[in-house]
Amino acid sequence: MTRPDPTPTPSTSPTPPASLDVRGLAYAYPDGHQALFGVDLTVGRGERVALLGPNGAGKTTLVLHLNGILDAGAGSVTVAGLPVEKRNLAEIRRQVGIVFQDPDDQLFMPTVREDVAFGPAAAGLRGAELEARIATALGRVGMAEYADRPPHHLSFGQRRRVAVATVLAMEPEILVLDEPSSNLDPASRRELADILRALDITVLMVTHDLPYALELCPRAVILSEGVIVADGPTRDLLGDEVLMGAHRLELPFGFDPKSVAPGPVTS
Repeated sequence: MTRPDPTPTPSTSPTPPASLDVRGLAYAYPDGHQALFGVDLTVGRGERVALLGPNGAGKTTLVLHLNGILDAGAGSVTVAGLPVEKRNLAEIRRQVGIVFQDPDDQLFMPTVREDVAFGPAAAGLRGAELEARIATALGRVGMAEYADRPPHHLSFGQRRRVAVATVLAMEPEILVLDEPSSNLDPASRRELADILRALDITVLMVTHDLPYALELCPRAVILSEGVIVADGPTRDLLGDEVLMGAHRLELPFGFDPKSVAPGPVTS
């Protein structure tokens, strides 16, 4: 009699590391100003997280540590399991794509195509592979038909979308957006939201636009005086009047966070 085969053991694949893992991050500027005091933050792959806080809270200082522009005074930062250290900086700066508040800080080539090609070409891509990378990045932000246009001939909203494409062309692990909705008219604001919502990429969005944070990011973190004081569902944080008031965060007059349908929680 043949004995039945034993029940196969399900294969287990290792869990991929978080897109971002910050542990005990502290930093003081050369003038002695302490900007961060032991920040801990983990952002899982595919999450969209809003980083909120008043001016001077340390948000920019934190972001500048993510790709090694600033060195940690204490603590550690890892991106997709890779420590942010001098020996890893070239790869870290490919993995962490920062889109600045002013797109003109990122667009400097004669045409949109050349701006989007700049990073991948500098990394060694050539020929058909480079062209495919350009086409994919521009397609993801709805700007493919503008590839041969000079960036300075585009509207502000279009330039911001091209700036996003220049970062996406590097195929980063995490997309960091600095005030993405600033200076956009309502239509451009909505178009960018639709683009960002469709991206299958980890997003950390630094913003004072609290309704935009609620619309796009299921999770929010509040940084205040160099410390993370709250971390949870965006709707819950924005609906906590005591928390908001204590950290100088104000919703637009008449805006009710409960009136916005929550987005899907990603992980």
